[in-house]
Amino acid sequence: MTPSAQASATSENAAAHNAATSLPGMTVSEIMACGLLSIHFQPLGRLRDGQVVGHEALLRGPRGHALASPDALFAAAAIQGVAFDLEVHAVKLALSGWAQQGMAGQLFVNLSAGALTALVAHPVGHGVWGLLKDLGVPTGRLVVEITEHERVDNLPRLLNATQMLRRMDVQLALDDFGDGRSSLRLWAELKPDIVKIDKYFARDIASHPDKVQTITALRRIAETFGTQMVAEGLETEDELRALRDMGIELGQGYLLGRPQPELAEALLPAAKEVIDSREIAVLPSKTRQARSDFALGAIVQEVAPLQASATHQQAARRFLKDESLRAIAVVQDGRPIGLVNRQSFLNQYSKPYFKELYDQRSCLLFANTEPMVLDAAIGLDQLTDVLTSEDQRYLTEGFIVTRDGHYLGMGTGERLVRSVTELRIEAARHANPLTFLPGNIPLTLHISRLLNGGAPFVACYADLNQFKPFNDHYGYWRGDEMICLLARTLVAHADVRRDFVGHVGGDDFVVLFQSDDWHSRIETAVADFNREAIALFDDEARERGGIEAEDREGVMRFFPLTTLSVGALRVHSGDFHQPEQVASAAAAAKHKAKQLSAGVYVDAREVSASERSASERAARSASR
Repeated sequence: MTPSAQASATSENAAAHNAATSLPGMTVSEIMACGLLSIHFQPLGRLRDGQVVGHEALLRGPRGHALASPDALFAAAAIQGVAFDLEVHAVKLALSGWAQQGMAGQLFVNLSAGALTALVAHPVGHGVWGLLKDLGVPTGRLVVEITEHERVDNLPRLLNATQMLRRMDVQLALDDFGDGRSSLRLWAELKPDIVKIDKYFARDIASHPDKVQTITALRRIAETFGTQMVAEGLETEDELRALRDMGIELGQGYLLGRPQPELAEALLPAAKEVIDSREIAVLPSKTRQARSDFALGAIVQEVAPLQASATHQQAARRFLKDESLRAIAVVQDGRPIGLVNRQSFLNQYSKPYFKELYDQRSCLLFANTEPMVLDAAIGLDQLTDVLTSEDQRYLTEGFIVTRDGHYLGMGTGERLVRSVTELRIEAARHANPLTFLPGNIPLTLHISRLLNGGAPFVACYADLNQFKPFNDHYGYWRGDEMICLLARTLVAHADVRRDFVGHVGGDDFVVLFQSDDWHSRIETAVADFNREAIALFDDEARERGGIEAEDREGVMRFFPLTTLSVGALRVHSGDFHQPEQVASAAAAAKHKAKQLSAGVYVDAREVSASERSASERAARSASR
C-alpha cells in the first residue's frame, strides 16, 4: 500500500470511528449505508512448505461500536431481518478489497447455505455477479465457504446452487466441520473441494490421542472424497508440527497469521520456522488395552437346545447325530436351566441297564443344573475374569450364552481362550499392558514419519543384562518391577515433545531421539537405572554383587547384578527406507553393546568421507 493510500485509509478509519461512536443507536442497515464496515484478511498456509495459498475475508464492524464484533453484528442483523443483506454486503467488500490489493492466491468468502441459494436464485438483482465481471475476478481462485450447516433445510436447492458455482469454476468449502452442527452426509452430498476442520480438534492435539485419531479418520475420509483439509485455530508450535506431520495440507490460525486489512505475503516467522524444521512431532497414542467393542456374542455358536421335557433317549440321538456337539443346553420357557455334557452323558449312557432304567426319563437327571451362564454383552475384561476364575469346568463342557436371560447359544472354552489371547496380543502391539508405553505398531509408524520427513534421529535399543536369572530367582512380580523401573527411567530422560519411547516387549525398549543431547540423556538413563536397580535385590545379593541361579542349560552359577545395555544407531536422510531396516540395525547395535558390556554402544557405521576413502585405498592396496 502506498503512503498516500495509507494516509487515505487512516483518514477513512478515523471518520468511520467518529461516525460509529457518535451514533451508537444505528441499525445494521444504516451502518452498511454509511460505509462503516471493513474487511480483514487472514492467511491460509500450506503446511508442507509454508507458502501462503490464500486468505479468508472476515467482516469487521465499526471500531468502538457495540456491533464491532462479527458475532454481535450478525446477531443484530438476524433480529433486524437484514442477515442476507449483510452477507451479500460482506462478499462485495471482500471482492473489492481483494481486487484492490492485487488478488493474490485464493479468496475465501463466507455464505450461509440459505444466503447462497438465495443469491444464486437471483444473481443479477444483488449485484455480486456484475461486480465479479467489473473487477475481473478470476473465479477459479474464489472459494465460497458454507457456514451455519444446521440451517440446511433444503438440500436439493443447495445442491443446485453449488452446481452453478462449479459451472463458474468457483470452488466450494465446508466451514467448521466437526463443531457439532456439521454433517458427514452434507460432505458426501456436496463433495466440497475443501473442508475446514473446527479449531476444537487442533487445540492441544499434541497431547490428546483422541484428537489424533479423529483427525486421522477425517483425513482418510478426505482422501476418499478427494477433498483438501484445512486445520483451523492453529495457535501453538506443537499443534502446527503435529498436524504437519499428520499430512494435513493447509492450516489457518493466529500462529500462521492474524486477520489484518492487508493481504499477507508470508506466514509469521514462528510458523515458518516450525514448517521448515525437519523435527518430527511425537504424536500421542491412545492406550489400547483391547478392542472395546468386543463382546461374547461375537463367538457364540448356535446350538439348538433341549427342552426341559426332553428324555435321555432324545439327548443321545442329538449327540450321535452330531459328533461335534460337546454340550447341549436345557431350557424351560426359553431360559437355560441345565447343561448336558457330551462326555459325561455318554459315559453314563453306555453303562449296563442305563437305557432300560433311564432312557425315557428327563435328561436333567444327570445334567449340570448349575452351568456357567454368561450374557452375550459382557466384554473382554469380564471374560478375562472368567478365564482366571476357580470354576474351570467350562474349559471342557462349555458354557451357555444368553441375552436378557433368554438362551442364545453355546460357547466353548477353546474359542474363549483363543479369542481373549488374540485380543490381548493385538492390544499389546499398540500399547504394552504392563508399562502402557506404545508398542510395535505406533513405534513403526513413528519411524516411518521420521524416515519420510528426512529428519536425522538416533534409534536407541535398550535391553537388560542378566534379567532372566533375576526374574527366575525373584519371580515375575519382581521382574515386572524391574521392567517398570526401566520404563520410568527412559521416559524421565526423554523429551516428551521430541523423543519417542516404545516398549517392544519383555525387557526390550526403543527410544527414538531427536534431542541434540541424546548421548548424555541415554548415558544418564543407563547410570540412573543401574543405580536404582540394585534396590530390587536382597541384602545378600547386594553384598555379593549378584545371585546364584540356573543358566539356560539348568546349571547353577553366579550372575552379576542386572544392568542396562543400549545400542545407539544414528540415522540420517537416505540411510534407510523401511522401518524394519532401522529396527534390525538398532537390534544389531544392542547385541554389540551386550557383548562388550559397554553400557552405551554407538554404531560405528558412520564414518567421514575422507575416512571412507582412506579405508577403500587401504583395501585396494592390500588386495594388490
